[in-house]
Amino acid sequence: MSDDRHHEVYAVKYAERDDRTRSDSFILADDHTSVHPMDYFVWVIRNAQRTILVDTGYDNAEGTARDRPVLIEPRAALADIGISPAAIDSVIVTHLHYDHAGGLSHFPDARLHIQDAEMAYATGRCMCHDALQMPYTADHVCEAVKRVYSGKVTFHDGDAEIAPGITVHRVGGHSRGLQCVRVETATGPLVLASDASHYYENFETGKPFPIVVDLEEMLAGFDYLNGLAAAGERVIPGHDPLVRERFPQAFKGARADVRRLDL
Repeated sequence: MSDDRHHEVYAVKYAERDDRTRSDSFILADDHTSVHPMDYFVWVIRNAQRTILVDTGYDNAEGTARDRPVLIEPRAALADIGISPAAIDSVIVTHLHYDHAGGLSHFPDARLHIQDAEMAYATGRCMCHDALQMPYTADHVCEAVKRVYSGKVTFHDGDAEIAPGITVHRVGGHSRGLQCVRVETATGPLVLASDASHYYENFETGKPFPIVVDLEEMLAGFDYLNGLAAAGERVIPGHDPLVRERFPQAFKGARADVRRLDL
């Protein structure tokens, strides 16, 4: 396999919430009251040929509006480790929830990769329901629509190759068009689950996350993640603080907590 297919992968933490309990994370939790923190990440995939961002996080304005402040804006965290918006070839948008697509406007030149089902869902009649609309912010969705009109969106319907060694796979469940990302690395394939599994415990024990559009799809998605990454050994959940315990720090002196995932 050529080096062109092998990539380094980084998780960049930009926010956190410590005011959550297990009832916020698991529908079938046997303990609903214990504190259960959440980390917020964006992910960087890169090699000598390309730099791809997976999700954009959200910025200070969105954090203020939702009372979920950021520790450092994702674009600033990336700049700290030498990655400018101009260096981003593409942004894989796993889904259009505010904490994954809230910074699309900060990367105006990047090509977006989105599932057909996600755009249809985020702009369709389902958004007439407050409970389904809650994780979305209209300005973020409108930014994605503007990018369509400027010719900077590639739509996918299920599995697709973004670049050599990088593929996306529609999982659904949490959101209608949620996609995960499979990356080839020098040490084998790795899957960025995003919100197909917020925590290791979701997919390892079959406990669904409470924000869900299709529960059957979410549960099937847990098994799918395992199949994509050799029995789940290299599945990276979207919001689990344990990621920072299991993987080494990548950049000393950076303001953000950045972890190297491919080692």
